[in-house]
Amino acid sequence: QGTHLIHVNRQVFDLLELDYQEAQRPDFIDWLYGKHNSIKQTFAMCYAGHQFGHFVPRLGDGRAIMLAQIERDDGKLFDLQLKGAGQTIYSRDGDGRAVLRSSIREYLCGEAMHHLGIASSRALCLLGSNTEVYRESIESGAMVLRVAPSHIRFGSFEYFYYQGKYAQIKQLADFCLQHYFIDLQHEEEPYMALLQRIIEDTAKMIAQWQAVGFAHGVMNTDNMSIHGITLDYGPYGFLDAYQPGFICNHSDHSGRYAFDQQPNVAYFNLSCLAQALLPLFDEQPEKSVAKAKQLLDLYPQRYSFYYAQQMRAKLGLYDEEKQDQQLTDELLALMAKDKVDYTIFFRQFSQVEQQNCRDLFIDRQGFDAWMQNYQKRVQREKISPEQRSLQMKQVNPKYILRNYIAQQVIEKAEQGDYSELHRVFAMLQQPYEEQPENEYYAGFPPDWASEISVSCSS
Repeated sequence: QGTHLIHVNRQVFDLLELDYQEAQRPDFIDWLYGKHNSIKQTFAMCYAGHQFGHFVPRLGDGRAIMLAQIERDDGKLFDLQLKGAGQTIYSRDGDGRAVLRSSIREYLCGEAMHHLGIASSRALCLLGSNTEVYRESIESGAMVLRVAPSHIRFGSFEYFYYQGKYAQIKQLADFCLQHYFIDLQHEEEPYMALLQRIIEDTAKMIAQWQAVGFAHGVMNTDNMSIHGITLDYGPYGFLDAYQPGFICNHSDHSGRYAFDQQPNVAYFNLSCLAQALLPLFDEQPEKSVAKAKQLLDLYPQRYSFYYAQQMRAKLGLYDEEKQDQQLTDELLALMAKDKVDYTIFFRQFSQVEQQNCRDLFIDRQGFDAWMQNYQKRVQREKISPEQRSLQMKQVNPKYILRNYIAQQVIEKAEQGDYSELHRVFAMLQQPYEEQPENEYYAGFPPDWASEISVSCSS
């Protein structure tokens, strides 16, 4: 009812090699609904998943409908998926709808993550609706036209494994190799190579999450992509004050998906995927398990490699030294103790004059002692302070999508004012630039920001 276009992502139109002017046509929304026979067949995907550690045998897209697959001139594929379009056969008792609040959060965060250099689903456009949707209260409906290489999840393989449908596991794996991991098709053991690639891509993604201070909130296996991209934005949150145990999802009562637990949860999820792929590795179960374990053992070291790489860059260190991890750990411990704002500290630390960061700490003697060790370490690098500052500003963002910023966008949008959405969207596309006109968003969050509560309905 009353569906209207709120925002169009021109960069994603270009990514898909589509004509941006098509979005200006009055019948663009009709095209999305297939009213011109432009979309022949739509479907919702079925999958299983480990949710908060418990296996659920049948989940599926309860509010997401696959519209089309686009093939670019270079052969690369992208799925177009309309999220919030209504009930599917997997909706269970749900209405299949999405609300404006959650749709804005997903639309903005996919773009924010992409421009932070972290692989993510994105969106072609954001649609509003006059349809009333009931969550905790009556809210306006909305839809996101989501774009990803595919929406195949760890749970897609689990769905067949736990039903003993091993032929379908092979069929799905072969499909992935044929369409998305073409370079692995001719490996001696292509299914092993597939799992190894997913482990590698996931380790890199999680390390980037930790380095930028991003908490996903619901790292179930059905929310984990085989492409190592950030998928399914619900109760996510970027760190304000550095809290290792930060829980962004108020439904996560046990803290399973706390910020500092994400690397371990990723390992658990990869273990679930490896188990689902066991029938493909070897005819003998014992050998298959041994092969899977051999690959899973790579994850901790690959994660550590990527995380150390990220943190060295954030600190302006380019030669690898043994004590770098200790230097990082000691700084984070000081930040945690004094609840130092994570993004603001690293951005200020990227200035040539780093001593200004001292004012962010209560334990200034502790910071001074750490700085002495840091300066000794830096003196062994052959790079000028000016060059180091320039390079650090390219990895330490000035602007992130803090929850309070998203909330301000949502509150205005719910009144029919999308000006803040346009402004924040553009800001998030240049997170490492100074943007003097947006300086307000780079400051400390207001006091009320800590009162914002997000859950799985967010």
